[in-house]
Amino acid sequence: MAVINATDANFQDAIKEGVVLVDFWAAWCGPCKMIAPVLDELATDLEGKAKVVKVNVDENQGTASQYQIMSIPSLLLFKDGELVEKTMGFQPKEALQAFVEKHL
Repeated sequence: MAVINATDANFQDAIKEGVVLVDFWAAWCGPCKMIAPVLDELATDLEGKAKVVKVNVDENQGTASQYQIMSIPSLLLFKDGELVEKTMGFQPKEALQAFVEKHL
């Protein structure tokens, strides 16, 4: 499964079921560019178990504001629509996988 790009309009639908890792990012953000291929791999590895969703903070300021995103990349983990954990900054794939899997 590929990474899903969410907007203010469809964000709640994107997170409402199952375990969802949300990456808040922007095109100008260096660490965001570094983590993108890691998230692509993670989306494939977790297919059927969890989803990976990306939200561009420049284009979707409503959602970024709702979750008080102050620095990017910010990674929020949702389970059935509820925020369960958050982390920030670039992280290796193994760390992100463990971050998600403890909520599966």
